[in-house]
Amino acid sequence: MKKNKQTVLQAIIEQAMLPLFFYHDANVSVETVKTLYKAGVKVIEYTNRGPEALKNFSLLCEIRDSEMTNLTLGIGTIKTKEEAENFLRAGADFFVSPLINIEVAKVANDAGLLYIPGCMTPTEIFLAQQHHAALIKLFPANILSQDFICSVKDIFPGQPFMASGGVEIERDNLTTWFKAGAAALGIGSKLISKPILTDQLYDVLFKRTQHALELVSSVKESLNRPPVEA
Repeated sequence: MKKNKQTVLQAIIEQAMLPLFFYHDANVSVETVKTLYKAGVKVIEYTNRGPEALKNFSLLCEIRDSEMTNLTLGIGTIKTKEEAENFLRAGADFFVSPLINIEVAKVANDAGLLYIPGCMTPTEIFLAQQHHAALIKLFPANILSQDFICSVKDIFPGQPFMASGGVEIERDNLTTWFKAGAAALGIGSKLISKPILTDQLYDVLFKRTQHALELVSSVKESLNRPPVEA
């Protein structure tokens, strides 16, 4: 069943981190998603970064619908209308892109799906807003830095941003991103590393994911806590 755009947006913001990965092997992809889900992740981005991506993603959507009905599964690295249409048919709950393509935006909007385009300048952010991007990815975040969010958030009041690229699962790093104004963080290889995938280290991934979720929750809670009066 197609998930509501606003519901998906809220789920990403509540989770506050969006795990993302691609792996060529279908079984490894399935077990990785199952491990993330078991650890408490409710929203995942699978990335379109290999020729096996569409076939693997179709399988993931089938398993989501039969075994993980509370999972929201999106597809990333969508750059063209054709890709968007193919993954829409496969069952994507939302689209993520490293850029803005108004044809991709139209496919998402016509289907009632959340579209998360990647932006690097105020002009791109404005263009994304014109095409109904409810959440905007700042990418690559390690190049833009936390100062970029601080500089643009007042220009675009109320616009949620997700920083993606180079985010560390470490308290000080997470704190600076959320304090700067990020609503969520996209986390790839810092969570789902190449050794985890190639060596199928699912126990390691499970523990690392639980730690990451707990750390993100703790950081968000500490930032939302009112200051103690002297």
